[in-house]
Amino acid sequence: MFNQLGVIGVGLMGGSFALALKRAGLVKRVVGYSKSPSTTERARKMGVIDVAAESALLAVSGSDIVLMAVPVSATEATFKAIRHLVEPNVLFMDVGSTKRDVVDAARRVLKERVSAFVPAHPIAGKEVAGVAHADASLYTGRQVIITPLPQTSPELVQKATDVWSGIGAQVLRMTAENHDAAFAAVSHLPHMLAFAFFSSVAKQPAGKDFLSLAGPGFRDFTRIAASDPEVWRDILMSNREEILKQSMRFRHTLDALEHVIKTGNAEALEGLIRNASEARSGWQMGAGKPSSSR
Repeated sequence: MFNQLGVIGVGLMGGSFALALKRAGLVKRVVGYSKSPSTTERARKMGVIDVAAESALLAVSGSDIVLMAVPVSATEATFKAIRHLVEPNVLFMDVGSTKRDVVDAARRVLKERVSAFVPAHPIAGKEVAGVAHADASLYTGRQVIITPLPQTSPELVQKATDVWSGIGAQVLRMTAENHDAAFAAVSHLPHMLAFAFFSSVAKQPAGKDFLSLAGPGFRDFTRIAASDPEVWRDILMSNREEILKQSMRFRHTLDALEHVIKTGNAEALEGLIRNASEARSGWQMGAGKPSSSR
């Protein structure tokens, strides 16, 4: 059990982590900080945190576990605000959806203190943001990717693994580079496509009429287009190199589909669709699960 959790960024992710630790009996007290005093006050009234801190540094003071649940673009500034209290026996984690930029920021700012940092990415969330939507079950049954640096303390890596496992998550481990390449393909590009596709329909002269006819398939395909704009702005910008690689691959595949449609090659079109359908069915049945040591 931890004596005190310090949460920097008491929103959906940070608030859910605090509630999950409380429910699991893994922490005695939670101190939270957010830029907006009304957010921390609401979190306190909801029982998400016990004490509202006036700064990120004060949220760290006295804590033996710290979660930075801030936008990836704010990671470096957060490290700078707390670096004087980053101690080797305190577990520091983030929840950023990209990892190379986070790791680079940690190296630049924390220097030799970086051994206390275990970068983490919980594969969980909602289309709605804010502490009002915090949920103790958000991480239950979900994957959490940790991407330790070579300098990261093995003891703290184990603590991080234990705490995420203790709230019901499955912990996987990989390098920051592999993480960003993988999630560009399976998360970041799909969000970018959803934003673009929904906009392309909605902005047409008859867009409203088209949308009134949309069924479950359209809703499933575009659900993530309702995601938080600021969060996804940061993610797409911070991982743009890998996302653009995946976008190019997608364009080539789309070009191939367009070509066989334009030329009227129904047999080739069916073959391309069949390949995708069979691959999707195989994946759904459990093929291609990642190794925990990747």
